Amino acid sequence: MTIARSPSLRSSRLWLMRAPLFAALWWVLAEGETRAWGVGAATVLAATAASVWLWPPSRAHLSPVGLLAFLAFFALQSLRGGFTVALLALRPRLRLRPGLRVLPLRLPPGAGRVLLADTLSLLPGTVSAGLCDDELHLHVLDQALVDDADLRAAEDRVARLFGLELAHA
Repeated sequence: MTIARSPSLRSSRLWLMRAPLFAALWWVLAEGETRAWGVGAATVLAATAASVWLWPPSRAHLSPVGLLAFLAFFALQSLRGGFTVALLALRPRLRLRPGLRVLPLRLPPGAGRVLLADTLSLLPGTVSAGLCDDELHLHVLDQALVDDADLRAAEDRVARLFGLELAHA
């Protein structure tokens, strides 16, 4: 057995990678308030322990370049979507055409598909309604707002983030 494959070393590395992420999330949620760190420290430890237990190490890896590209894409899409929904809200008469879209997935089963479903749910105007077999079902606020190219771009970014190969559609 080599040191790199030691379960305790992998677990330690997970703690060292995930705890700062949860600490940063707590800092944002607490709005930088230092008095909140009493509860925050316990919360960060519990969240890190739960994540290590629920999401153990796998062969999939996160690409640092893919992560930056994904975060930039997500920020841009969030701003664009928020602006679009704000314009819709200011219209005197809404002419929305809600509906259900089915996206045949090219991502392999696993964390990438879940992240794609969650990402699309966070963007204004869409919410994931189901992940069935090789399809993602999306409820959309307005059919005209959701472009298949945008959905595919999100899938591409998630694939790059995890270093995954996409199946041919």
